[in-house]
Amino acid sequence: MWVRDELPRLCRAAARVDSQTAAVLVLYVVFVLLQFKLGGRRFFFDRVGDGVLQSWAWWFGAQGFTGFVLPVAVLTLVFRRRPGQIGLTWGDTRFAGHVLLLYAPLVLVGTWFVSVGGDFQDAYPHYRVAARSWTAFALYHGLFLVYWVGWEYLWRGFVLFGTAHTLGVYAIFVQAIPFALLHLQKPVPELALSIVGGIVLGAVVWRCRSFWIAVPLHALQMVFLDMWCTLRLRTGIQGVGPRALWELVGSVLV
Repeated sequence: MWVRDELPRLCRAAARVDSQTAAVLVLYVVFVLLQFKLGGRRFFFDRVGDGVLQSWAWWFGAQGFTGFVLPVAVLTLVFRRRPGQIGLTWGDTRFAGHVLLLYAPLVLVGTWFVSVGGDFQDAYPHYRVAARSWTAFALYHGLFLVYWVGWEYLWRGFVLFGTAHTLGVYAIFVQAIPFALLHLQKPVPELALSIVGGIVLGAVVWRCRSFWIAVPLHALQMVFLDMWCTLRLRTGIQGVGPRALWELVGSVLV
């Protein structure tokens, strides 16, 4: 029978599959689905409570759990990996510091220009109360850090370092694919940038040997974008030239 012939072939093929790589590539899908099904704000409103800020905290916390806690548990408890092997140590802090210093002014300027678009002002900040209160803005972004840890570790930690021993440098490109696909509902410029950004972030983390650098890099992008959109929404100033910037900054100082 063909089953009797194929079964040994299947067993031999399965024996050649690296268990950790296979587990990572399957489980990241499971973790994303868990986040979508149980960690979303709709689930919170349907099953948990009705507070708007609390719903964002639920979403951020769920991402921290499904993107950081569960992946770290899999790699350390199941596959016995040490922190240095899965991107959890500080890595090359000198290089990471240089990258951060170079990136911060670039993203500050870049988000200034993209924030003039109506699509971005309609979407950011996601928590609309943050556009009216700086206290709410600070609280929202403080909670957002939990999300960034989970979001960045899922791709730049779990998938990147979890498959690096078999895929090598190509793990950078593998982790960038689902990262970009999960930006499908974002404005077109952000979607396009997510392709490049996913690869660049992966490369930076690979060089640093630590996922931690990806957290402030991504968080700064959101803070600056939310800040510019908030200021534009408050003042109605929509230009991108020096005069518009001067008026916007002046409105804050007054």
